[in-house]
Amino acid sequence: MTDYMLPEATLFRSLTEDERITVITHLFERSTELEKMIVPEFSFVMSYGELIAHSRALLLNLASESASDPKQMKVLLDILAAHPRLGARKIESSHSVAEQASLQSESEALAELNAEYEKKFPGLRYVVFVNGRSRDLIMKDMRERIQRGEYELEKIEAANAMCDIAIDRAKKLGAIFAFN
Repeated sequence: MTDYMLPEATLFRSLTEDERITVITHLFERSTELEKMIVPEFSFVMSYGELIAHSRALLLNLASESASDPKQMKVLLDILAAHPRLGARKIESSHSVAEQASLQSESEALAELNAEYEKKFPGLRYVVFVNGRSRDLIMKDMRERIQRGEYELEKIEAANAMCDIAIDRAKKLGAIFAFN
C-alpha cells in the first residue's frame, strides 16, 4: 500500500491546501473536482469520521442535483471516473491496487462486465467497496446492478462506495480513533 500516515485530525485547520489535497488523495482517488468540494471542509470538521461523513453528504447531494443539472452531472462523472475500473491492469493508486488484489488476475469476463455496465449506465463507473470479496462475488453484484438498471440509484451506490472505501483507508492510514 503506502507508508503514508494521515495527520492528526487536530491539525486539519492548519494544513496547507497541498496537504489537504494529499489527505483527500489518500482517502479517495485523485480528482480535482472532489478536491474543490472537500478542501474547504477541513476548516469545519474535527475528525476523519466527520470529514468522510460530510464528504458523503456532499457527494449524495451532488448525485441528487445531477439528475436535473448537466453541470453537476459532469462534476459527478468526473469524480467517479477517477476511480479505476475493477480488474484494470493499470491502476495508479497504490491503495486501489491493494484493495483490488483479489481481482487483478486476467479476467476477460470482468472486462466485459465493466463494458456492459458502462453501456447500461453511460458516463458512470462501477464503484464498489471490494473489502477482500472474491471476483465472483463482485461480478455477481455488478450483474445484479446492471439488471436492476436504475441509473439514479447507481449514482448513490457509487457515492456511498467511495465513502466506505475512504473510511477503510482512513483506518488503515492511522485514523482508527475517529471511528469508535
